[in-house]
Amino acid sequence: MSGDKEILEAALFASGEPLDIGQLKNLVRGKNVRELLQQLADEYIARDSAIEIKEMDSRFIMQVKPEFAEKVRSIAPKELRSPVLRTLAMIAYHQPITVAELVDRRGPATYDHVRELEESGFISAVQHGRTRLLATTQRFAEYFNLESGDPEAIKRKIIELAREQKMGLDKWLGKQGIGVSPMYESLMELCGITEYTVINPYTPTEEEHDRIQEMGVLVISKGYKERVSKIFDGRIIEIQATTFEDIINSINILAEYASKRKVRESIQYISELKDEYIDKANFITAKVMPQTEMISRMINEMGLGISGDGIRIAPDYGTSSEGKEIGTGADILIPTHKNAEKDVVKRICQRYDAVIEGLKKGKNVK
Repeated sequence: MSGDKEILEAALFASGEPLDIGQLKNLVRGKNVRELLQQLADEYIARDSAIEIKEMDSRFIMQVKPEFAEKVRSIAPKELRSPVLRTLAMIAYHQPITVAELVDRRGPATYDHVRELEESGFISAVQHGRTRLLATTQRFAEYFNLESGDPEAIKRKIIELAREQKMGLDKWLGKQGIGVSPMYESLMELCGITEYTVINPYTPTEEEHDRIQEMGVLVISKGYKERVSKIFDGRIIEIQATTFEDIINSINILAEYASKRKVRESIQYISELKDEYIDKANFITAKVMPQTEMISRMINEMGLGISGDGIRIAPDYGTSSEGKEIGTGADILIPTHKNAEKDVVKRICQRYDAVIEGLKKGKNVK
């Protein structure tokens, strides 16, 4: 009969990724899990094993020791990124499925996923008219420790696992996709990401709270991660959209979920817009005095001069989240929130135009 220590050892081996104490406690209820794990780790050390059990940020993992890792790297399975894994799950469930059908369900980034999965040997592809027909391979069954590579057996296994873990088929088929706050919806289009859900993760309603739990990824504004992580334990991506450079950086951050072609096109488009506004601002001689950090970043990108007695520029939101009055006595107010464009690119253009036009009215140009 298996002992508690052996159960923990099996869990770490089967997982292949860090597990927290809470997860492990569920396997051996009523036992001192940390003490058992320490005993297990000491046993591996005592027999000078190439495997070790390590604690990292209160999570435990079984891994190859660093001195052996490089030697076996060439034959170790490559970890699949979440978006690629969701594409693979969809192929496995719906196989055989054409690339065209898959792209229609998952978006243009799927082309890159299919290429990666083919190269890794998880799927096969045969010509089917103008598209290709996809199916899983024997390597797929072996990698996921399935008894059979038969498509129907795989489908039954996915349904079985979904029921056992009470997570629904959506989790296995990747339909949960990306959750994005309303102000960043237009960023999804810039990236060519078509599979996403617009949701408010900051002050969600009860219904939105439940929907957030079905998300795999949340895209939120920088600075809100701590708040959002209290209700969401998936991947949180923080981004900004105050300047053109922010948008370029945000697109690059989201590139793993995006269409490579769309990413290239959007970055080129935004870079050209940025240069246009820098050229426009180049004719302005007036010094300005930004009233907030957000305005400072905009002014720096436009290359305008800053002075303590310059023209005061502030956002128009009146009172900050800390209750501080913002913008009182400012010479130029920049539209924010309800007064700003919803589209991230149009929003930046609107704000930069407000700065430039405001300074031009004061005749502070060459």
